[in-house]
Amino acid sequence: MTTQDGSATFGPPVGNVSLEQPWLWLAAGWKDFWRRPDISFAYGIAVAAASGLLTYTVFHLWGLALVLPLAAGFLLVAPMLAVGLYETSRRLHADEPIAMRNVVFVAVRSPTQLAFVGVALMLFMLAWIRLATLLFALFFGLTAYPPMSEWIGLLLFTPKGLLFLALGTAIGGVLAVTAYAISVVSIPMLMVRDVDAITAIVTSVRAVVANPGPMLLWAWLIAMLMAVGIATLYVGLIVTFPLVGYATWHAYRSVLGDGRVR
Repeated sequence: MTTQDGSATFGPPVGNVSLEQPWLWLAAGWKDFWRRPDISFAYGIAVAAASGLLTYTVFHLWGLALVLPLAAGFLLVAPMLAVGLYETSRRLHADEPIAMRNVVFVAVRSPTQLAFVGVALMLFMLAWIRLATLLFALFFGLTAYPPMSEWIGLLLFTPKGLLFLALGTAIGGVLAVTAYAISVVSIPMLMVRDVDAITAIVTSVRAVVANPGPMLLWAWLIAMLMAVGIATLYVGLIVTFPLVGYATWHAYRSVLGDGRVR
């Protein structure tokens, strides 16, 4: 693929979007949410219930210290969990019939390549959890995780805890930005296009590099909406997860389409 000036590019052309576009993606996602509220709520409830069950299990096995990095790691793999929502938006705007089976069993154009990206995101999550446990050992030694009543105070009101938080946030931020850059366009792209994973990943990174302001704003909006969902003991995910999933499809179409969402 070449640009208009004759320079070579890897993958399909990437459009330029304005800073207002992320808000329009959310607005379009909100419309899709209410066009099929049955699918939206069913999907959201399933994600919230699975998240709550996993958190309950991890908390009782390893305590709060592992729940926190696990909740942060959720953001790294969440794009793979939303494939059914991308398909819902695609069908809605293509005026194709849609049933729950279409959402659960999505007909992906590049299934093996999509699985490759999914494994990469899972490795990011496992790396983050491993790094978080190593950081804890580095700062607090090979001791048992403190009880919940002591954990918050240890983190927020001791120099060692604050430094642990700062370093952990920095490392997690690098992993999160990298995972976001390689997945924000690649996953919906692999769902509908017969391309390889490397092309999709490079295209996704190019989209972020070409639109740093809008794409960073979009990342911030995703993080805030997911944080609200997690902070409400996952109840908020019933709405915020489908909303972000639908909006992500519109972001993909906007970046690889004409650059606008009406």
